[in-house]
Amino acid sequence: MKKKNERIIWISLTSILLVLIVVLAFTPKALAGNEEAEAQKYLGIFYDVFQFIRNNYVDEDKVQPKSLIEGALKGMFESLGDPHSTYLTADDMRDLTDTTTGRFGGVGLIISKVDKGVLVVAPIEGTPAYKAGISAGDIIVKINGESSVDLNINEVVKKLRGEPGTDVTVTILRGENLTFDVTITRGIIEVPTVKHAMIPGGIGYLRITTFTPLTPQRVKESIQYFKDNNYKSMIIDLRSNPGGLLSSVIDVADFFISNGPIVSTKGRVPSEDRVYNASPRNTIVDPGIPIIVLVDRGSASASEILAGALMDTGRAKLIGEKTFGKGSVQQVRRIDDAGFRLTMARYYTPSGRSIDKIGITPDEVIKEPELTEEEQKELQELMDGKYIKDFVKKHKSPGEKDIRDFMAKLDKEGIKLPERYIKRLIRNEMNRRHNNPPVYDLDFDIVLKKAVEELRNGSYR
Repeated sequence: MKKKNERIIWISLTSILLVLIVVLAFTPKALAGNEEAEAQKYLGIFYDVFQFIRNNYVDEDKVQPKSLIEGALKGMFESLGDPHSTYLTADDMRDLTDTTTGRFGGVGLIISKVDKGVLVVAPIEGTPAYKAGISAGDIIVKINGESSVDLNINEVVKKLRGEPGTDVTVTILRGENLTFDVTITRGIIEVPTVKHAMIPGGIGYLRITTFTPLTPQRVKESIQYFKDNNYKSMIIDLRSNPGGLLSSVIDVADFFISNGPIVSTKGRVPSEDRVYNASPRNTIVDPGIPIIVLVDRGSASASEILAGALMDTGRAKLIGEKTFGKGSVQQVRRIDDAGFRLTMARYYTPSGRSIDKIGITPDEVIKEPELTEEEQKELQELMDGKYIKDFVKKHKSPGEKDIRDFMAKLDKEGIKLPERYIKRLIRNEMNRRHNNPPVYDLDFDIVLKKAVEELRNGSYR
């Protein structure tokens, strides 16, 4: 019976592998002639090695068919030398689905791992955790009675997420000694992708953190908010935006560009060669509204498509640092409960340029002042230690004298960072303790300050 089951497993896995090879072939005519014979030869070699490992490797528990095939698939994608083409485990596929759908079942917490358990960075407004009174700075020490200390972040996420309508009980440590249980009923959580606010002077500030199916609607709502508040100009902040869905960014770009190409794609297969054009009926931002786009080295993929489209069409000015340079387009295919992501094309901005591995250099390059090597070490020491946390804990609303005294103390301990960095770390820690921190920072964000200055005095062109 065992031999029969193993034979069934091998036939299934072989079928999956053959389907994968056909998919990767791209066209019905691929792998013809000598190439097909060569492929069959190596498939035979693969089978022989696979069987030899299964029958002879010293640790029998490590030669299960599934684990061996997964290892082979990972190696196949790694051989392409493309960091964006990769095998995806079941967990990877789940996380990717959450991002690409924009929703998942859970409690609504942004978290990070700490020694004591799981730190609540912030509850997402309006979610079950927010309504249950979970607050930024709380530490989850248990989940359904199980200690969270030894759990990794993926294990924590698995335990907190689940079917909407089901309950999860978390044990909260608040402050030094207050510990209590909170039972939260899971709900549908929307991945937050857009924040907006008005900056004095009639400037609408739009922050896009990623592109999901829900992003265009949230951007449209933000623009309506700006209109309701009589905006005169606009800032689109794409810094540290890693990208997202191509269809989503095209829809967003169409709000600003009335005609011509937004982006084009070219691949090995003719079906991947496409041009996505703007339509005047989708434009909702008046062409007379000045726009500045903020970018940095963390702006990649879909965010570069939007930045490149607005730049090439003359619709906006770019300020900040050169972008990441991910100009390729991937497709995702499912294999049972796992899958893979494969680069199928490269995209080109409206002017026809590819930014893959090159990035987009903004019209005006502005960077944070660089620290010396010694200052970087001191900054890391300050961030790793409890100096800032202890100071903010003691001073809920620190004044200038409090900060000067604190800096004098740091100076005595050999930490001699510029005042601006220390003040910004204090501000960040204060914001971290709020469930709804400010959307923007005009005190310490020099790139944003420059954009605001140019829009206010009309020198942005």
